[in-house]
Amino acid sequence: MSFADGRVPLPGPSLSAVETVPIGRLLRADSPRRLGENDEHIRLLAQSEQPLPPIVVHRPTMRVIDGMHRLQATRLRGGRDIQVRFYDGPSEDAFVLAVEANVVHGLPLSAPDRTAAAARIIRTHPNWSNRAIASVTGLSAKTVGAQRRRMSTGAAEQSARVGRDGRVRPVSCTEGRLIASRLIAENPTASLRAIAQKAGISPGTVRDVRERLKRGEDPVPRKRAGSGSGRARGRTAAAHPPPACDPPAQQTRMSADVREAMFRSLCRDPSLRLTETGRLLLRMMEIHMADAQQWERIADAVPAHCADSIAAMATACAEVWQDLASRLRHSASAPGALASLNSRSHTMW
Repeated sequence: MSFADGRVPLPGPSLSAVETVPIGRLLRADSPRRLGENDEHIRLLAQSEQPLPPIVVHRPTMRVIDGMHRLQATRLRGGRDIQVRFYDGPSEDAFVLAVEANVVHGLPLSAPDRTAAAARIIRTHPNWSNRAIASVTGLSAKTVGAQRRRMSTGAAEQSARVGRDGRVRPVSCTEGRLIASRLIAENPTASLRAIAQKAGISPGTVRDVRERLKRGEDPVPRKRAGSGSGRARGRTAAAHPPPACDPPAQQTRMSADVREAMFRSLCRDPSLRLTETGRLLLRMMEIHMADAQQWERIADAVPAHCADSIAAMATACAEVWQDLASRLRHSASAPGALASLNSRSHTMW
């Protein structure tokens, strides 16, 4: 399987059987060695009595992928033929194979050569993860990430990248967390591994999302929910300060789409929709399913002379829901917990 299909295979399975090829048919490599071959290394190979391993050649162009030192050593020995294993993939992938081969054996690539190779692979394979490129170039993922940031042109980045195992994962966990939250709301009994596979995140991240939803929190931590640097967010906040009284949909920590998906799932639960108390609870929650725009229209329509009273009632209602949330967290397994509201709740509702 070639590199072009998005995976990062080892060189072996992509190469042909060994063939004997006339040296005159071969072209110089598109080498990751910016300074070319090392003459001393070529002489050492030529003087060795050991047979040289087959070189790797890109069949469509007949350029050497791996083995220029062995090719030159064979010429120095007076040989006319050389053993070859062919690679049939794209030229861009042939370069990747050359880098990987020269990292794991032979005369190692210098650090500047590896860095330059990583930059080239970032340009030709932008959908590869930093770890995948690091595994090819012998650099650290952090170094590859820094190189990618330096090369950034401000264009839209890939939303997902291919990892070392060939799996596609989102660049940011934010999207994966939101997908996982919807899957959990639709099927609360689904396994962590099943949800992780569909959402493109790790089972551990799915577990964190599930725990956040149980606590009534947004599945995306605040530090990941924002975009851009803290300095940029600070400038945005300064230019657009928040209103003195945000609508409830903006204050809640659970995003609107996750709240809606969870509400739909609860409405399908027989233990709620087939009992009087459950239906009452669903109707009470449905009132709060308005989106941000609806809350803004409601706030704008409130007469000024009763704004303070309505604000006080809204706060009191929020406290009742907090009382219910606290009771459920501490006694979720107790029979009749949903119906056992305190006297304050009965008074408000």
